[in-house]
Order: sequence, then structure tokens, then C-alpha cells
Amino acid sequence: MILNHINLSVSDVGAAKDFLMTYFGLTDTGWGGANRNMAFLRDDRGFLLSMFKHKDTVYPGTFHIGFGQPNRAAVLAMNARLKADGYPVEPPRELHAFTFYVDAPGGFQVEVMSA
Repeated sequence: MILNHINLSVSDVGAAKDFLMTYFGLTDTGWGGANRNMAFLRDDRGFLLSMFKHKDTVYPGTFHIGFGQPNRAAVLAMNARLKADGYPVEPPRELHAFTFYVDAPGGFQVEVMSA
């Protein structure tokens, strides 16, 4: 069995979509059309991430989505890029992997980690 998709409730679909496309290479399927209250993004392996606007969503403290990077250098580069673009990120550290977290626009958290 293959996981097909995940849906996120987000407070700002456009900002969340732009963030995920800019930093993590997801592409817009176009299925949402001009509707700014939903978006459907795919990664390079075909996984679908759908997002629907919901202003009152509050995720538990441990909830996040994760993006693996090929190595520590890529994690450091992503951290530096996000920091340069104004995102408040802590330096990566060694936990279960070489990793850091960033609060994404729309109200969810993203983990960036070495694969």
C-alpha cells in the first residue's frame, strides 16, 4: 500500500502554497483553479499534498510535515536560505537526524532533516 495524499488545514492557502513551492520544490497541480481556498501540490515522486483554508486550525505541538535533504550540507544551506529570507530558524542540530524546524505560513510546522 502506498500513501497517496495528506490534507492540511491552513489559515492562508496562498502563502503556504508559495512557501512549499519556493523552498521544497512542490508543484501546483492546478486542480484548485482560481479558488484561493484550496491548493493541490505534488512532489517529484507523485505524492499529493492538498490544503484547504480553515481559519481556526490549531495543530498539536508535535505536528509537522518533514522534508528530507540528501546530506548535512543541504540542511545547512536550507537553514541559511530560510534565515536570509527572514524566517526565524534555529541552527540545525543532531537529534534523530541533523535537523531543524520552521513555522510555515498557514499555521503548520516543517522539519528539514538529513536523509
